[in-house]
Amino acid sequence: MADILDYDQLVLLDAEDLAEAGILEAYESLLPALYKYVAQPALVEEFIDHDVGSYAVKCGTKEFIIYSPHLEDQGGESWGRATVAFFTIINEQLAHSPYRFYAINGGNDLGGMFLTPAQVEAARKSLPKRTDWPYFPKDEPEWYGAYH
Repeated sequence: MADILDYDQLVLLDAEDLAEAGILEAYESLLPALYKYVAQPALVEEFIDHDVGSYAVKCGTKEFIIYSPHLEDQGGESWGRATVAFFTIINEQLAHSPYRFYAINGGNDLGGMFLTPAQVEAARKSLPKRTDWPYFPKDEPEWYGAYH
């Protein structure tokens, strides 16, 4: 059981908090850990329009619309979009590192962990429930990349 994930290294995120204009705050709190893997973390900008009811974030040339009047949000899609945006922003910066930032759980229990592919494989072999496996969030409702 030595290959099981070190949950002391888990970064608690909560997809609801991310979707409710919390991506920049979560990113800034993750910066000390990100500096271990990236010499110069990217700038993340937030765009909130309370009058229209929209929220977006931008990193480099990529913009992620989390919610707006033009997007579906019947089943928590904004939570999924926020999760995908956050993990994409982190992982694109890790392109030259052996580590990636993997999602653990989802929804209000969403967390993230910096892991190597070997650590992920060991976790998959050690953890009998697929729902406990680390994953990369994907823009694919309903599970957004989580194993189920």
